[in-house]
Amino acid sequence: MSGSEPERPQFLFVKALASRGRLEAVTQQMGYHPRYLDSFLKTQHYLLHMDGPLPFDCRHYIAIMAAARHQCRYLVNLHVLQFLRAGGDPQWLRGLDFIPPKLRNLNEINKILAHRPWLITKEHIEKLLKISEWSWSLAELVHAVVLLAHCHALASFVFGCGCEQEEGPGGRGSLKASPPGNQCFCEAATGNGSPCQRGAPGTASTGDPALAAWEQGQLSHPELPAVSPLSQIPVGEVTGAANLACYMQDPDFGYQDFARRDEDQTQVFRVQDYSWEDHGFSLVNRLYSDIGHLLDEKFRMVGGLQSSAMAKRQGCEPSVFKRGIWNYIHCMFGIRYDDYDYAEVNHLLERMLKVYIKTVTCYPEKTNPEMFDRFWKQFKHSEKVHVNLLILEARMQAELLYALQAITQYMVS
Repeated sequence: MSGSEPERPQFLFVKALASRGRLEAVTQQMGYHPRYLDSFLKTQHYLLHMDGPLPFDCRHYIAIMAAARHQCRYLVNLHVLQFLRAGGDPQWLRGLDFIPPKLRNLNEINKILAHRPWLITKEHIEKLLKISEWSWSLAELVHAVVLLAHCHALASFVFGCGCEQEEGPGGRGSLKASPPGNQCFCEAATGNGSPCQRGAPGTASTGDPALAAWEQGQLSHPELPAVSPLSQIPVGEVTGAANLACYMQDPDFGYQDFARRDEDQTQVFRVQDYSWEDHGFSLVNRLYSDIGHLLDEKFRMVGGLQSSAMAKRQGCEPSVFKRGIWNYIHCMFGIRYDDYDYAEVNHLLERMLKVYIKTVTCYPEKTNPEMFDRFWKQFKHSEKVHVNLLILEARMQAELLYALQAITQYMVS
């Protein structure tokens, strides 16, 4: 890192090495852009570990549900460990049939936001808010929606940068061979080595048998026995995407090419009618204090990253190149900017780069291990990471726009 970069990300790296003996893969990849890494860690720490509408164990379970939609073992494993550390009931790890109905009811918007966010309506919001005994509050729902969008988008980054490949049998992400350590990858942002949910209601103690068994690779997952977490737990380990099926319903529901649907202008999301800056930011900040500022900083941070080398190869300004990628991603989700000439996308982005971006954005689980190394060979590694950060943030904002618009429509109806 250059001397002009802030010292804090270097400090985060040192802490990660000291606590685990290695750099966690997401941190390592994002570390090519330390200013962004700092913003990302602050946002994720706030979402998962600071005061908010949702209980800590539920936050991690929602993250598990979101990551499972893309068969992302990397994130599921990480949040299973954090779920147990937060005092979560190990029985919930048997799947959606074993969790409270209120949490299970989130499955529908999880599925829609992950694959076809344009289908979400105010009726989906109303259903969650008005189910008498199992109803959500608006603040809880906004917290959940931001978590879902965050984890869906992060799954794209994990697959796009090849982090998921480390989760295979014997890989360094394998829980039995090498558990994630005593910190999740956002904990270092606290500048404290102790668990960042410390003091939270329901926090697991260091002597929790279920947590200890999981960390030692002795917790069967997800085929947990119907026993008390204090009972003896049989040996087992996480293997294969099939084990993640218990965390989702309708597994065949996936991305559908928006551009090839029968053209219906009423279905196109026009940013001049509902934008993050003018509408989404204020709504999310009002219902979930301060998260809007953190998200806005992160969106702006990724837009401000240097990309002069990438743009120079295309003979354009960096801002033009980044906007082309951002708008191409939003276009795949039916979001249009009236002031943008979409013919520029084909001029700016080579076909193989477009294929890569679409795969990582829309069905990241189909990303081939070699794609990161092979797409646009003239890219430096840091430039490839930059493209993946643009994918992460553009996708997250797209999901948030649809969800927050639906919430707004519910509130004014």
